[in-house]
Amino acid sequence: MVLWVFGYGSLVWNPGFHFDEKVIGFIKDYRRVFVLACIDHRGTPENPARTCTLEAKKGSVCWGAAYCVKGGSEKERAAIQYLERRECEYDRKASVDFYKEGNPEPVMTSVLVFISTPDKVANRYYLGPAPLEEMARQIATASGPCGNNRDYLFSMEKAMFDIGHEDDYIIRLANEVRKVLSRLKERRTVTSHVAMIDKLPLRGLTPLLEATLVNSG
Repeated sequence: MVLWVFGYGSLVWNPGFHFDEKVIGFIKDYRRVFVLACIDHRGTPENPARTCTLEAKKGSVCWGAAYCVKGGSEKERAAIQYLERRECEYDRKASVDFYKEGNPEPVMTSVLVFISTPDKVANRYYLGPAPLEEMARQIATASGPCGNNRDYLFSMEKAMFDIGHEDDYIIRLANEVRKVLSRLKERRTVTSHVAMIDKLPLRGLTPLLEATLVNSG
């Protein structure tokens, strides 16, 4: 018996478990979406991060990496236990066909993939879709014990570039997050200037205030 696991999120660049083979390829009729909450790694219950899951969509293709675990049931069980702890926000497992570029037929069948029920009642981690700008603001500001949400997205963007199959949805979202971060940086700069002005003696206030207003405008 051989276990195959399909990774489409952080598993693409950071599998975290022992595997014997990694194959780049894709699955059909699913697309990657940022609709799942993370409250203990890159977010908090008060400010959850957005991470990706799969959404069923006929005709879509989702690129990623398939990992093969060989060596018997004990080794497979260890990999599954690790993945179930790590992927705790994903409440379903699916069995999918896996394809490689240039092969019309699947090169592997019964490949395990972790997905989510798209229902806020059935799955408490399901956030649902939102406008691109709203998702970008959430991703730009969320952080948790394992890092911030934006680095997760940027790592996803880089991982897809590295395997030669960039995801347009990821690129659009990442670029929108960069815009949000740029605006936040500009606001912090203006705020720091104002705070500095407040501490100045009155005779030095007018020239610096004029310079600050010119630069920020």
